[in-house]
Amino acid sequence: MSHLHKTTVLVLNRNWLALTPTTPAEVLGPMINDQATGLDIQGPHWMVPTSWPDWQRLPIREEDASIGTTQGRIRIPTVVILSKFDRVPRKRLKFGLPGLFERDGGRCQYTGKKLSLSEANIDHVFPSSRGGPTTWENCVLSYKKVNNRKADRTPREAGLKLLRQPLRPPEMPLTHFIKNKHQINDWLHFLPAS
Repeated sequence: MSHLHKTTVLVLNRNWLALTPTTPAEVLGPMINDQATGLDIQGPHWMVPTSWPDWQRLPIREEDASIGTTQGRIRIPTVVILSKFDRVPRKRLKFGLPGLFERDGGRCQYTGKKLSLSEANIDHVFPSSRGGPTTWENCVLSYKKVNNRKADRTPREAGLKLLRQPLRPPEMPLTHFIKNKHQINDWLHFLPAS
């Protein structure tokens, strides 16, 4: 896969809040049309928004990916800032095992044990076999062995106690859902610590 089609560019709104990761192919057009500026990052204290004409003249450093153009090679940006967009879209976790894993911090809600995704499953606090709904408010992350022992009983009947009452997670800014899959250091300035 060429550099143009890898998700290696972080898009910020005009207030410098992270919105989404994207590809260089998606951001070069807005940069050329003055709808976005590249962010020339040379450390945590030196970040300069750079317009397309100036971006084309930036030197290509050893760590930079670059592409060839009719004008010569240019640096591919790792972060761009949208010129006019200032909203912060929000999103809620999707219900399911990965969503519960995120909401419950990867911990069994009965024992507090830190789990891997393969050790975890969804437990219905009030058992589904007895009419318990499959909702955020009735489901928790559970260690598989604990859930098997609990079976179709309530926590009280099984001698278990919840660490906290399950709730529907709030909507969060999109920034909280961005994963830095390619481990791009420049993104770390704009994403919450994980």
